[in-house]
Amino acid sequence: MEYKHIHLTIDNHVATVAMARIDALNALSLDFASEIASIFRELSDNDEVRCIIFSSSARIFCAGLDLKQAADGDHSSAKGVLDTIGKSQPLFDCCNAIEECSKPVIAAVHGKCIGGGLDMISACDIRLCTEDAVFCLKEANIGLVADMGVLQRLPMIVGQGFARQMAYTAANYSARDAEKMGLVNDVLPDQAALTASARKLAEQIAANAPLALKCTKEVLNFSRYVNVYEGMALAIQKNATLLMSEDLKEAMMSFLERRPADFKGR
Repeated sequence: MEYKHIHLTIDNHVATVAMARIDALNALSLDFASEIASIFRELSDNDEVRCIIFSSSARIFCAGLDLKQAADGDHSSAKGVLDTIGKSQPLFDCCNAIEECSKPVIAAVHGKCIGGGLDMISACDIRLCTEDAVFCLKEANIGLVADMGVLQRLPMIVGQGFARQMAYTAANYSARDAEKMGLVNDVLPDQAALTASARKLAEQIAANAPLALKCTKEVLNFSRYVNVYEGMALAIQKNATLLMSEDLKEAMMSFLERRPADFKGR
């Protein structure tokens, strides 16, 4: 599929999805959000890909919602509002597609990550950023409630206290603030270091058994919404299938032969 606002590269089982609505600073329009949802669904089904880096080709990560487009909706009647909500589905879909993607997703954030940008990285598995990164949950400052999933996902990452502070203040939070909260796993000095660190981490992940990675992400996502025993039951079910995989046999043989495993995802 051709993408207007996204640069995609795939190398050594690692896909890099770089947002490239450059003139608009990656502000989330409906067509842009639709592209993001589509590419993550596409990569989810691509057996060549084992890990994804989600980054930006613009001078910042994401400026948030495209407010010009959002203001064009008909808010004068119930039907107009319902129609606007219906047309906004791609905004919700893009975050859900990132979370539901079967491959681990690493967000590599530089510069500002505002509103919808924070929604999207909250749907990622791991987040890295540069020293100049700034995070902001902007909606309360523009008279709205964040509705793309960040109010549901962010508390699971940073806890209720920090999530509510970010949501209520609509203030800017630095890279070091984000690190203290646990929003990001690491802070890198610049974009070059960020790219290198994200790539190294992605390749470490991609070196593991693809089916095991897929099942592990499914169990982690499922376990956030159920009790420990229900989460364990799904993990046991997944292992009952993985016991028949060629990759498990390869893991055992490579250990005995003292060589790196060559996983095929079968």
